[in-house]
Amino acid sequence: MTILTATFVVYIAVMLAIGFIAYRRTSNLSDYILGGRSIGPGTAALSAGASDMSGWLLLGLPGYAMVAGYEASWIAIGLLAGTWLNWLLVARRLRIYSHAAGDSVTLPAYFENRFEDKTRLLRIISAIFILLFFLFYTSSGLVAAGKLFESSFGFSYEVAVVIGVLTIISYTFFGGFLAVAWTDVIQGLLMAAALVAVPVMALSSVGGLGETLAVVEAQNPALLDPFTDAEGSPLGFIAIISLLGWGLGYFGQPHILARFKAIKSEDDLPTARRIAVLWSGLCLVAALATGWVGISYFGNEGLADAETVFLALTQAVMHPVVAGLLLAAVLAAIMSTADSQLLVSSSALAEDFYKALFRRAASQNELVWVGRFAVVLIAAIALALAFNPDSTVLGLVSYAWAGFGAAFGPAILLSLFWRRMNGAGALAGIIVGGLTVVIWKQIDSSGLYEIIPGFILATVAIVVVSLVTPAPARSVGELFDQVGGRS
Repeated sequence: MTILTATFVVYIAVMLAIGFIAYRRTSNLSDYILGGRSIGPGTAALSAGASDMSGWLLLGLPGYAMVAGYEASWIAIGLLAGTWLNWLLVARRLRIYSHAAGDSVTLPAYFENRFEDKTRLLRIISAIFILLFFLFYTSSGLVAAGKLFESSFGFSYEVAVVIGVLTIISYTFFGGFLAVAWTDVIQGLLMAAALVAVPVMALSSVGGLGETLAVVEAQNPALLDPFTDAEGSPLGFIAIISLLGWGLGYFGQPHILARFKAIKSEDDLPTARRIAVLWSGLCLVAALATGWVGISYFGNEGLADAETVFLALTQAVMHPVVAGLLLAAVLAAIMSTADSQLLVSSSALAEDFYKALFRRAASQNELVWVGRFAVVLIAAIALALAFNPDSTVLGLVSYAWAGFGAAFGPAILLSLFWRRMNGAGALAGIIVGGLTVVIWKQIDSSGLYEIIPGFILATVAIVVVSLVTPAPARSVGELFDQVGGRS
């Protein structure tokens, strides 16, 4: 057994052990979906960050930075601002509101209870969007894991994908949210350590920062200008706004919002916010630095695939034992998002379809087991999509983030801050936001990131429909006043 393989086996064993420990602390659906609303600020912050950033933080963003140079800093600025604003504006109110509105453990349940929707349309439509987008999200993570296992351990692609999905299913199936949150803490710390270590070691290998910048400038000075693209052409307003617009996605990501609802007390949120912003800022800067150092390290030859720059630098400058740990960090990044996506999707099936439509009297134990088998079902569908490494599902992932951000972001924000918003407005916003993203991607030729029109049109739909339809029930207004005063 090679050092690389041994490191990976130890890592998987630790994840499974955490899943078993969490299993012993899971007794009802709230435990399984939100950990009984018992996690501390550090766990909430690192879990939110790790489940958010995924493998793109170690593969996609460094690759983009290597190809585009300083232009890539705009997307990092947007993401960091989005992280901070999400914790500042949404976290506290959503933690209080979701508990006050019938102890809602899922996002669809929150919308239904917040607006006293008797038609069930809010809950069902929300759950459909969650399942649709997360199927593609999860599948893309499995594809990435499969390619990584294949290149690192020599497995066939199909075997590699199966190994990845079985590992994720195992600890998510048994441990639920606690297993996901606790493994995310380890994975988040590992990701941060890896992202800092690789560019630092690579910088020392190429003679320091000054030498690196000189080499980059000699190759292509346009890479050192954040206001031009790699060809030296000025970045237009649409390009900059599109890159910054990634930050809007945070307000509607169900797997991130779940961390806000699961934190033990709203009093822990300021601490969690500081940890989350610090972790995100460190990781984003380090990911950009990895790509920029890669320009100098690999010279004019570059790499056949820029997204492998982190892996290539790791193999070039690190001892095999350390390289094994850093490879585990890449796997951690992929797994930390896939497990969260599976859990949110399974909760939508168990709570928002099974219980809401078929078995309202289902016991807590029954719902937990429905959630567990939903994990297996969703993973199996995602696995089937992932078996083709060239599947077009990878093309859809680029707007899955935008889909969630546009469909749920405006609805979440306005539901927490606007008393006049009603259920009809929420339903209109969710539908308009989600569909705009999908349609815009197919018809737009301007290059504007689809979350921008999706977010704007969803907000307009919520405001207009809410104003032309009856005001929310008095009890809903009283809930808003009661909870709003505590926010």
